[in-house]
Amino acid sequence: MGHRRIVFWRHGRTDWNAAGRFQGQTDVPLNDDGVRQAKHAARLLAAMGPTAIVSSDLERTRSTADALAAETGLPVALDPGLRETNAGRWQGLTFDEIRGVDGEELSRWEDGDVQVPAGGAETRLDVAARTRAAVSRALASMGETGTLVVVSHGGAIRVALAELLGLPYELWGALSGLSNCNWSVLEERSPRRFAGSDGRSRWRLGEHNAGTLLVPVAVVEG
Repeated sequence: MGHRRIVFWRHGRTDWNAAGRFQGQTDVPLNDDGVRQAKHAARLLAAMGPTAIVSSDLERTRSTADALAAETGLPVALDPGLRETNAGRWQGLTFDEIRGVDGEELSRWEDGDVQVPAGGAETRLDVAARTRAAVSRALASMGETGTLVVVSHGGAIRVALAELLGLPYELWGALSGLSNCNWSVLEERSPRRFAGSDGRSRWRLGEHNAGTLLVPVAVVEG
C-alpha cells in the first residue's frame, strides 16, 4: 500500500514580517524579498514531485503557492481554513506593542497555553481544528500515494503539525515555527496499521523548518 507526504510550506517574507508585526489574518502581500524566496523555494519543492497544492486564500500564501504552480503546472486549491491565527486586537501591532497592552496574556500565549485567545480572538486549539480539517479535505481528493503541498502561515503550520503528530498540548511548544518560505514534511506511516484511529498518530515528522534562507529572518509566529 502506498504512502503519502504532506509538505507544509510557509509563505515568503512580507514588510510586516520584516517589521516584526503580528499579521494574523490581515491580507499583507509579499515584498520583493518574499517573491524571490518563493521562486527559489518553489524550484526545490518541485523536485519533490508534488501532486497537489492547497493554499490559504490570503495574498501572501496565494502568491507563494503560485510560484510552485508555475514550476509544476499544478492548480492551486484555496481553503480559508489554512489562514493564520485571527489575532483580533493584536493584528498590525509589533510584539513589543502587544506586550505593552496585553503583556500577561501575550506571555501565556507565547509560553504555549493553547486556550489563550490571541488578541481576544482565536486560540491555538481553534486554529489546529480548522487547519486539520482543511488538510483532511485536501487529502480526501488524493489517492493512496502522492505529495500534498500545504501553503500556509507560521503559527497555523506549527499547530497543524502538533495536532497531526498527536503531541499532547503541553508539548506543542517543543516545535519551533518555520522561517519564511521554509517547509516541514509529514510522512504517512502504514495506513493499514492505523485504520480506525483518529488519524493523528499515522504521521511522522520527516523534515522540519527545512530550506535555504536567501534572506535571514527570525522565526516569529503571526
